Amino acid sequence: MKTIFIIAGRTWKTAFSNPATLALTLILGLALCLATFIGWQNFKSQNAQRLKYKELVREKWLEKPDKHPHRMAHYGYLAFRDKHELSFFDFGIESFAGVSIFLEAHKQNTVNFSEAGFSNGMLRFGEMSVAMVLQLLVPLLIFFLGYSSISAERESGTLKIILCQGVSWRQLLFGKTLGIITLSFSLFIPIILLTVLLWAMLSEWQVSADSSLRLAFLVLSYTIYFIICAGIAVLISAFHRSSKAALTTLLILWVFFAIVMPRITQALGVILYPAPSKMEFAAAIGSDLHEQGDSHDPDDPHYAQLKAAVLKQYQVDDVKKLPFNYGGYVMAEGEKISAGIYNQHQQELNKNFEQQNSFSVAASYLNPFLAIKNLSMALTAADFKTYIDFQAQAEAYRYGLAQRMNKLQIEKISNIAPGEKEKPLSISRSNWAEQPDFQYKFKPVSNVISNHLWSILSLFCWLFAVLIVLGFSSRRLKALS
Repeated sequence: MKTIFIIAGRTWKTAFSNPATLALTLILGLALCLATFIGWQNFKSQNAQRLKYKELVREKWLEKPDKHPHRMAHYGYLAFRDKHELSFFDFGIESFAGVSIFLEAHKQNTVNFSEAGFSNGMLRFGEMSVAMVLQLLVPLLIFFLGYSSISAERESGTLKIILCQGVSWRQLLFGKTLGIITLSFSLFIPIILLTVLLWAMLSEWQVSADSSLRLAFLVLSYTIYFIICAGIAVLISAFHRSSKAALTTLLILWVFFAIVMPRITQALGVILYPAPSKMEFAAAIGSDLHEQGDSHDPDDPHYAQLKAAVLKQYQVDDVKKLPFNYGGYVMAEGEKISAGIYNQHQQELNKNFEQQNSFSVAASYLNPFLAIKNLSMALTAADFKTYIDFQAQAEAYRYGLAQRMNKLQIEKISNIAPGEKEKPLSISRSNWAEQPDFQYKFKPVSNVISNHLWSILSLFCWLFAVLIVLGFSSRRLKALS
């Protein structure tokens, strides 16, 4: 072990004696600081906007005068998707997924108002986040540091001298790898300390155990990722006779891992599992709703049968004689049917998207970049699963609101319609306060881990594979000495 640390220390000193390495490290450090500042400002501005409009929506809801509860159900509510305090680190799909959804009776609307919808075309080139720099640019620096780690020793003739002094190939490979890892950590550790500080500030110094675990797993994941990158760089250098060839190979790998392969997997998912267009999706729902009947149509066959059954059950010949408001009862039944249809179609659509995304998960066994990308988005609550979870919670709230209004109509609205000059049927505005505000709850980190087990396993598979190859490459490398 002592020899490994000596080699690592020598690698460190040699790297920082090179002005080019110092310049690149400084530039990358500044890029990380800039990305952190951008993420922090982005979180503060967007979160402030959402909180402002969330309070406004609640205020307007409570200010509504005495009304018929069904009118309030159609007046609806706006639900806003909260930003997790770690989302400043990794934007994920935050800028492309909507932030609010209008909730109303009988209908499920889509999430609207994404950041991309209000930005210029530059967003298509990507956003500068801490995660983006760590996933793409730090590996590039690692490859630059590692491409000549062994090949330069071979070219200068010092490799044989090192080996003749009793240093084994295993010690040399692990020492060089450790040296490059410590170099990358000179950037990673300060940015993690800054991340912890900003995370605590954005949490208003009231950090939860779940959020702490998310951050811990995030740091561990990136640590493993950098070890993998360093190991790959040293191995490529060791198996090439020239530094130029090693650098070319590493650059090709970087382009393939970071740019080409993610695009290919995304395209394959869309081709093999095409999703319906928005119009096709709406048409399919409309068709199923039409088959089930219209709760607003008194002559609809389905609801005519329902009416006959209710009259028979209560042994009356007119809905006006029922001990409850029949219109509210019909609305509740219609809401139950329509919600079931919407949920079924939404689940099928989400399954379709999951199948598309499965290509990215499977490809992570061939590409560590995809593994860290998927895991980073999940741990910062900026991934697709968090997005559909928000949709599910918003729908549960919408359904609860609609049925609460239907219940108020059933219990508090008369069956007898008022005359032309009489006051319209309504209930006290005090009832609106009984409907709680929408509060999104993030899934616990245990749920995140269980949903992304394949990405975690692929990252560990890459780690073990790199360590095993580093440990057992000595026999093959003796021939290249």
